[in-house]
Amino acid sequence: MIALARRRTELGLILLGALVTAGAYALAALGRTATLPADIGPFLVMVLALLVTAHLATRRFAPGADGLLLPLAALLNGIGYVFIARLDEAKADPSGLAGLQSVWTALGVGAYIVTLLVVRRARDLARLRYSFLLLGVALLLLPLVPVVGQTVNGARIWVALGPVGFQPGEFGKIALAVFFAGYLVENREALGLRALDLRELAPVLVAWGISLVVMFFERDLGSSLLFFALFVVLLWVATGRALYLGLGGALFAGGAFLAYRVFNHVQERVATWYPFWELPPDPTGDGFQITQSWFAMAWGGIGGTGLGLGNPQRIPVVETDFIFAAIGEELGLFGTTAIIVGFLLLASSGLRVAARTEDPFDKLLATGLTTLLAIQAFIIMAGVTKLLPLTGVTLPFVSYGGSSLLGNYVLLALLVRISDDAARRRGELPEPRARRWRRSATAPDPADAP
Repeated sequence: MIALARRRTELGLILLGALVTAGAYALAALGRTATLPADIGPFLVMVLALLVTAHLATRRFAPGADGLLLPLAALLNGIGYVFIARLDEAKADPSGLAGLQSVWTALGVGAYIVTLLVVRRARDLARLRYSFLLLGVALLLLPLVPVVGQTVNGARIWVALGPVGFQPGEFGKIALAVFFAGYLVENREALGLRALDLRELAPVLVAWGISLVVMFFERDLGSSLLFFALFVVLLWVATGRALYLGLGGALFAGGAFLAYRVFNHVQERVATWYPFWELPPDPTGDGFQITQSWFAMAWGGIGGTGLGLGNPQRIPVVETDFIFAAIGEELGLFGTTAIIVGFLLLASSGLRVAARTEDPFDKLLATGLTTLLAIQAFIIMAGVTKLLPLTGVTLPFVSYGGSSLLGNYVLLALLVRISDDAARRRGELPEPRARRWRRSATAPDPADAP
C-alpha cells in the first residue's frame, strides 16, 4: 500500500507540473501577443506524454521509489523549457534552441528509462568501481585531446565529434561518484582511524591532483570545485571525521589561489566578481553579463515584470549560464525563490533516500549524487547573483544543454533505483500475485488442525 500511495502521489504531482508548465507557456505567449499560442494543445499533449511515460516506467521498474524525485525534476525541466522558448520568440529566431531542448528532453526521459532497465540493483555497480574510475577520468580529460577538444568562452570543456558537441564531464562526474562510493565503502575503516599517514591521505591527494588538472588545463573552476567537493563530502560522510572537510577546503583554496596567479582567465573572473556588493568595474567589457543580470533581476523586483514582458534577451548566453536571471526578471523574487525551493526539495528528497537505505554503498552513492545536483545548482545561482565568481556550469534541468539534461536524468534514475531498493528491503512493496498464490496454496488447511 505504501508503494501504491507513492505512485499515486507521483502521478498527481506530474499532472500538476504539466498544467503549471502549459500555463506558463500560455502566459508567456499572452504577454507577448495577447493571444493564446496556436500549439498550446499539442504542447500540453507532448508534455503529458513524456512525463506519463517516465511515470509508467517508474511504476513498472521501480514501484517503491520516492514519489517526489521525478515530479520535481519534471517541473524544473518544464519551467526551463518555457523560458528557452520565450527567449527564442524574443530574439525572433524560429530555428532557436527550444526545438533542440524538446528533443534533448525526450532523449533525457529515454535515458532515465534505460537506466532503470539496465541498473536493476544499485549496489551491483560497486563491483565495477575501478572501471567507473577509468571511465570518469577519461571523460573528464577528454576535452584535452587536441583534435576533438574545443574551447568555448575560455573553458576547454567541450568535445566535438563531427556535428555533435557535448560536455563529457556531465557523465564523468556520475562515474566518479560511483567509484568514490565503492572505494570509500571498501576503505572507510582505515580512513576513519585517528592517526593519519600518507597512504590514507593518498586518495585525497589524488582527487586534488585531478581537480587541479581540470582547473589548470581546462580552465574550468566550476567543474573542478564540483568534482573535489563530491569526494570530500563523501569522505566526511563515510568516516565521520570533520578533519577531511577542513583539509579538503584548504587544499582546494590553495589550488584556486595558484590558478588565480597563473591564468588571466581566472583573474578576469575574480576581478569581475570582487567586490561582490558592487557592479563590476568594467560593466561594458568583461562584466557585461553580470551587469545585465543584476539589472534584469532589479527590474523584476518582488513579483516580476510578467512572463513575456521582460527583456532577458539582453543578457548574453542567457539560455545556459544566466537563465536564473531571466526567471528573476519575469517572475521576480517569488519566481527565483520557487526555483531555489524546488532544488531544496530535490536535494532533501535525495538525502532522505540516502538516510532510508541500509546498504553502505547505496547510502554513499545517493549522498554523492545529491551533492552533485545541489552544489552545481548552488554554484551557478551564486555566480549569477555575484555571490561567487561566475563559472560555466549549467543550472540542472533548467538551463539549455543536451549533455546536462541527459546526465541529470541518468543521475535521477540512479536515485530512483536506490530509493526502490531501500523500499524492497524494508518490505514496503506488495508481494507479486503469483508468489501470494503459491504461498496460499501450500499453506495448511485450518480444518486439518487437531
